[in-house]
Amino acid sequence: MGRLFGTDGVRGVANTELTNELAYRLGQAAAVFMGPNIVIGKDTRLSGDMLEAAASAGIMSAGGTALLAGIIPTPGVALLVNELHADGGLVISASHNPPEYNGIKLFDAQGFKLPDEVEDQIEAFIASGGLEARDEMLPGDAVGVAIPVEEAVEIYINHAVESVKAQGVGFSGLHIALDAGHGASALTSREAFERLGAKVTAINEDFDGTDINVQCGSTCLDPLKELMAECGADVGVAHDGDADRVMLLTPEGFEIDGDFVEAVLAIDMKQRGVLAGDTAVSTVMCNLGFVKAMEREGISVVQTKVGDRYVLEEMRANGYSVGGEQSGHMILLEYNSTGDGLMTACQFLAAVVRSGKTVSEAVQVMERFPQELINVRVADNSTWAENQGIREAVEAAEAAMGETGRVLVRASGTEPLIRVMVEAASPEDALAHAQTIAAIVEKELS
Repeated sequence: MGRLFGTDGVRGVANTELTNELAYRLGQAAAVFMGPNIVIGKDTRLSGDMLEAAASAGIMSAGGTALLAGIIPTPGVALLVNELHADGGLVISASHNPPEYNGIKLFDAQGFKLPDEVEDQIEAFIASGGLEARDEMLPGDAVGVAIPVEEAVEIYINHAVESVKAQGVGFSGLHIALDAGHGASALTSREAFERLGAKVTAINEDFDGTDINVQCGSTCLDPLKELMAECGADVGVAHDGDADRVMLLTPEGFEIDGDFVEAVLAIDMKQRGVLAGDTAVSTVMCNLGFVKAMEREGISVVQTKVGDRYVLEEMRANGYSVGGEQSGHMILLEYNSTGDGLMTACQFLAAVVRSGKTVSEAVQVMERFPQELINVRVADNSTWAENQGIREAVEAAEAAMGETGRVLVRASGTEPLIRVMVEAASPEDALAHAQTIAAIVEKELS
């Protein structure tokens, strides 16, 4: 069997791949490996209730207490683990995936995702059959209980609101267009923005369990663009299903991805003297324009492997305060231990308000370099780094572009693909170099 845990928990089609039995075992493992008090939250998927019941049963079978937070953004569970002094958190969500999928991710007692070695221990525990196989099942008068967390959503909303108020700013006079994506942010984002003084025009705040992420939210910005054109908002905010990420829009429809958000945040934090080490953390996929903008502002950029867990590892290892991904995952360690779409939007808008600029003006701190990505299907993607022909093609492109471009070639971790990404001063240059390298990759490895 392949590894149970992917880069962001356990994922699969609910009830066929992510089964009740597996959810039960993961709940049991959470209580065994992390401690008895486990916060459980979920997004709006139809299968959330079913998997919540199974995971809760697993926690209780191990003598633990399932603290039921209900529908709440993923970062809300990470926050509640700390607020309630729990031993861990369990989130039932498949983030931006389609409605038929679901997932389970675990947080430790500090609200951080589990390290690989703990995930490996949990996998071994599940593969061996759990407590039943160990003959360690408790008698009926020793099992745990489930307790609803009545103020779960309120605690999360208040945390975001107070983070802005503490800076002495508010959103009065700001008109925000919001797409909740039929997901968990339907219960949180509008309320937070309105408490900070903003006018909010929202769509997709309803949900029936089968519409989460469907042609809406952070992965499909067309509905938000239409809403902004209709209502004349100053900024657009779109979340994915579990609201751990955010994408924003200017009134002109310009997409403010994670690179732009992090650029605005890092510059604002440096000006306020709260940017640890004058450093921002991103991944190797961040746009060259972000790196150049940070250089101009005297901010160092540390680039990690793709994945927010690697960004977080780098931040925790060196005490950095801001990190993120182009996809809209942003980690602000002063406020949260995982990606938080609402907190990111709040801190971004606070920085914009403080600057006295419009959102459109504020994002001009960086210029996006044209980027071309070509996926090349190959027989074996494990040997490309030793291939002389590919190395020479990359070196030739880098020499031709100099400081005005960048080449990134990497193997997919999930498919037999080589990803060729080129950034250049013009779209034509980016495409030409990417096609040249991709053709050589195909010739050498197919």
